[in-house]
Amino acid sequence: MTVYGYARVSTTKQSLEEQLAELKNQGVRKANIFAEKFTGTTTNRPEFERLLKKVKRNDTIVVTKLDRFARNTKEALEVIEPLMDQGVTIKVCNLGTVEDTPMGRMIIRTLLSVAEMERDLIIERTQAGKAFAKANNKKYKEGRPKRKITPQYQSAYEYSQTHSIKETSIMTGLSISTINRIRRQIRQENIKERV
Repeated sequence: MTVYGYARVSTTKQSLEEQLAELKNQGVRKANIFAEKFTGTTTNRPEFERLLKKVKRNDTIVVTKLDRFARNTKEALEVIEPLMDQGVTIKVCNLGTVEDTPMGRMIIRTLLSVAEMERDLIIERTQAGKAFAKANNKKYKEGRPKRKITPQYQSAYEYSQTHSIKETSIMTGLSISTINRIRRQIRQENIKERV
């Protein structure tokens, strides 16, 4: 019997540290923890797939919250029910151990439905807020605000003209994706100035 842990956050900016610490506190060995940064709307989760292939009868999967398993109730049940049928125990840190019993299955369905409803309500409130902002703010623009090119960003751009992106990242401490965005923005601004 092996105890595995699974941790997931929805964006690359979020940290897995809290979930990893909780899994270790639950007695999961570091070598048995599968972790990844993938949005709940993404079905391609390589680490989760690796875990599912590795787990066997009488093993336990520990997660910090039930919604780490999937993006909605239907998908979670498609994962959880076969695991329970295989004799795999699922332990949810903020809930307890969910066993393969009628009560355990009802608890999972109920909690997943509540989690899905909460996500839907967040999306609904976000859309309502955007609609209100569009209607009441003439300057409202959806999406990320345009990055201000600071002297540091300008220096990084200039350095990147004679060095690789990786070298620029190491030298400036900026991420590769940030440097690429700065380069694109400055190039676009330069093109607009010429037109």
